[in-house]
Amino acid sequence: MKSEIKQILLDLKNDKISLDDALLKIKKKPYEDIDFAKVDLHRTIRQGIAEVIYGEGKSAGQITDIAKAMKENGQECILITRLNEEKFLKIQKKLDITFYNKAKIGIVGNMMEPDGIGKILVVTGGTSDIPVANEAAVTAKALGNDVMELYDVGVAGLHRLLSHLDDIMNASVIIAIAGMEGALASVIGGLADCPVIAVPTSVGYGASFEGLSALLSMLNSCASGVSVVNIDNGFGAGYLASMINHMEVKK
Repeated sequence: MKSEIKQILLDLKNDKISLDDALLKIKKKPYEDIDFAKVDLHRTIRQGIAEVIYGEGKSAGQITDIAKAMKENGQECILITRLNEEKFLKIQKKLDITFYNKAKIGIVGNMMEPDGIGKILVVTGGTSDIPVANEAAVTAKALGNDVMELYDVGVAGLHRLLSHLDDIMNASVIIAIAGMEGALASVIGGLADCPVIAVPTSVGYGASFEGLSALLSMLNSCASGVSVVNIDNGFGAGYLASMINHMEVKK
């Protein structure tokens, strides 16, 4: 994370490159204007993670042009979320892209090698929550994390979750994904000694209000250390988990 800039500064410190060369490498234009979009090229420097392309609402051509701009400016792993197969097939004609159908994610380039401080555990209450979990898991893997997935261990059969206590105790971040009443996040929050990111899903019958019930339950969790992202937002959970898993002591 931010390794490119750190390496430039280290090379400058060790007299491997000149000050002018270091400035030239860092002084790239902050964004590229491609008419319909302004591609943020300095986001990696500011946040440690490059801009992510949200595929829904964009045409295959727009996604392709944005990805090309990023690739031409040195981005080695480009993440495209909420991508469908139809757009993927069109993009594939122009770019080398891998499509994760269940997660609805496309990746141009290669996933980063895991370099986080620990392991991210992605847990679902039921099988119906797996598509959101796939989005979270693929996102976290693409951003350089070791990810373990644990599915269908909801509170309706609590013994299924309790048989994986070692995995829960050894994780550095846990993503708890559930619909219905969303109780899974509170249960895991009461067991784990690491941050828990709760993801409500739109799974459930009428009174679940397409995930609103789970969202409110998770927001009202009595377990400390539980934070909540939006309904079905597996990407947001995977991104946040990656940031936590790459935290460094600021000196």
